[in-house]
Amino acid sequence: MEKERLLAALAEDLERIESALSAVQASQVPFINEVSHYILFAGGKRLRPLLTVLCARLLGYEDPDIYHLSVLFEYLHAATLLHDDVVDGAEFRRGRKAAHNLWGNQATILVGDYLYARALRIAVEKGNFEVLKVVTQTTLLMSEGEVLQLLNVDNTGLTEAEYEEVIFRKTAALMAAACECGGIMAGAGPEERRELYRFGRHLGLAFQITDDLLDYLGVSAETGKDLGTDFKEGKVTLPLIYALEVAGDGDRSRLLALLRDPESTPESFHEAREIIARLGGFEKTRRRAEREVEAALSALSRFPENPTRRLLEDLTRYILVRRR
Repeated sequence: MEKERLLAALAEDLERIESALSAVQASQVPFINEVSHYILFAGGKRLRPLLTVLCARLLGYEDPDIYHLSVLFEYLHAATLLHDDVVDGAEFRRGRKAAHNLWGNQATILVGDYLYARALRIAVEKGNFEVLKVVTQTTLLMSEGEVLQLLNVDNTGLTEAEYEEVIFRKTAALMAAACECGGIMAGAGPEERRELYRFGRHLGLAFQITDDLLDYLGVSAETGKDLGTDFKEGKVTLPLIYALEVAGDGDRSRLLALLRDPESTPESFHEAREIIARLGGFEKTRRRAEREVEAALSALSRFPENPTRRLLEDLTRYILVRRR
């Protein structure tokens, strides 16, 4: 399904998610509202709350209260974006100045903490202990992911398995939790919950792997950030891991020199990109993303075929062709 048809099919749900976000965000501290609004309404895709809504509907749950629950996953996501941008010293987020460049590191981190707390409050308000268990465990995993990512900056010995552990905690765990909690609200049994979690995990891995490809191969005007940001920050992602695995001494030395160059230029990034492409790093990364999509679709196949399942399948396939 092309992007326009997919967005049309999701339009009503996305509108209701936006309304739910606007309804529950207010703090008694105006400054918190200002910073929260800046990150929450900067053009995010709302994929995580959307997954909660659709996974609940997949099992026949149509209670409108699901939209209120779903936004906690957008709060958690926004909190990590605020924290990540401070840690990375990012200049831009979604085509605008990163929040810490407007309000400073301390205030931005504290607002991120508020969003974490607000998400947990929503989970408590639902009065469902299983939802609360999943959400709190996920916040632990996400915190670990942020730390692991920091520890692995410039770690050119990072393996594919170690990389997967980082992106599972950083990205996939939240999507998996969003899917599982939709199922919990719909009264899913243990096996259904496992399959929904598996679906979200593989979808999240595919999403992050595609993000890492877009950092090298995307278009800045579409991704909302400068190309090569991860490379300039010394982040070792899958295209580079795959390239280093097969690189000869000359290519390896040159790639490492470009990665560690404190005066990185657009020209040096383009050179690194050409080496990675020649060594098959991008193609192998794309194939890995495709395998994750197939695994996500396999998990969905355990559920009866219906319009919601088909919509989730279309959304999953779109991950591979998205440009932002």
